[in-house]
Amino acid sequence: MLTFRLLRNCGLSLVLLACPLLAGANDGNLAFIGATLIDGTGSAPIENGVIVITDGRIRAVGPASDVTLPEDARVIDVSGKTIMPGLINAHGHAGGTLGLETGHYSRANLLRQLGLYGRYGVTTVVSLGDDEEQGFALRDEQARTDLDYARLFVAGDVISGDSVAEVRSAVNRVADLGANFIKTRVDDNLGRTPKPAPEIVAAIIDQAHIRRLPAAIHLYYLEDAKAVLRAGGDIIAHSIRDLPVDQEVIDLIQARNVCYIPTLTREISTFVYESEPEFFSDPFFLAEADPAVLDELRSPERQSRMRNSAAAQQYKVALDTAMQNIARLNTAGVRIAMGTDSGPPARFQGYFEHMELWLMVEAGMTPMEAITAATGVAARCMNLDGLGTLEPGNWADLIVLGENPLTDIENTRSIESVWIAGNPVPDS
Repeated sequence: MLTFRLLRNCGLSLVLLACPLLAGANDGNLAFIGATLIDGTGSAPIENGVIVITDGRIRAVGPASDVTLPEDARVIDVSGKTIMPGLINAHGHAGGTLGLETGHYSRANLLRQLGLYGRYGVTTVVSLGDDEEQGFALRDEQARTDLDYARLFVAGDVISGDSVAEVRSAVNRVADLGANFIKTRVDDNLGRTPKPAPEIVAAIIDQAHIRRLPAAIHLYYLEDAKAVLRAGGDIIAHSIRDLPVDQEVIDLIQARNVCYIPTLTREISTFVYESEPEFFSDPFFLAEADPAVLDELRSPERQSRMRNSAAAQQYKVALDTAMQNIARLNTAGVRIAMGTDSGPPARFQGYFEHMELWLMVEAGMTPMEAITAATGVAARCMNLDGLGTLEPGNWADLIVLGENPLTDIENTRSIESVWIAGNPVPDS
């Protein structure tokens, strides 16, 4: 629905390339010419840019005056368009949700969701928890030139336990499966559940490092963030939301160049369905929305429960704190990576990643900073080699946009096509 517009109607000038041949994008050399290129590094955009793709990877990129097209290249003229790297969701989830129900983890559901992410231009998803063997298997299969759905990286089980020995064993079990990250929670769900003891958290982080894996920490409170950082945590997987960040936590973050993932749309999802959200009328959202899910979210009983939920109202306040904290952390030079915690029920995969970008700009980041947070910075934060930027040697994961998001960040919704490993992402 969102992609393949370019392919369905051949509305762009296709030089040396007939529409039916696009599916074989990796048979030889493919070149995009004429677009403005946002390369994901934070550098100034390249006008009249050229990208040459060979075997699913970027062979050359730069202004037209500096790039020589291979003689056999099939060329797509995208003059007047903007190309940027595919979005990387540094904190998502995949595989478990069907409609508004959990418990549906399967290969088929993973592929359905990774296709959905891909159609929205989210070409890589870091799933931070609850990943099962099918997710590990798909991760192991994705380094190939015919890939046409979003890439997946996995953390396996969220680590918890009552003793140091138990959590060290749990980390080893997940590491032995080949996890990319170790994930744990340091949160009391607004006082409703106990937090793990500090020595348990420290043991999880230490064992992760013994296994040479980064430790991603779910948290909420400022003081917990400080404790986690002192213990060596590598990734703050949610915003600090109870209090404004202070210089002490900024210093702790910067001392080890820790990455911070705000997940603002996670907060949105906790209260926004107390009435009908504005985005329920956004064609960009509706293109992939299940009407039955929307009907259920519109039900008066469900909306009333959310309006009367003390937790929902507290998370609404927490969103304001989270957005203020982004502004201060960004000004201080902290590495911020885009992530949404999408995947659980009513956290809409694909659309929420765009909404996250829009909220990051509303919170004070520039469009270029937000785009870089969702591309090059996210790739570096999550140790994703060959992804996140339009540079030679990287996978050709990219979005062709009709409008420039540097002019207005909401132009990220102007997707005309999405490409993964040089292959067009198919329509649903």
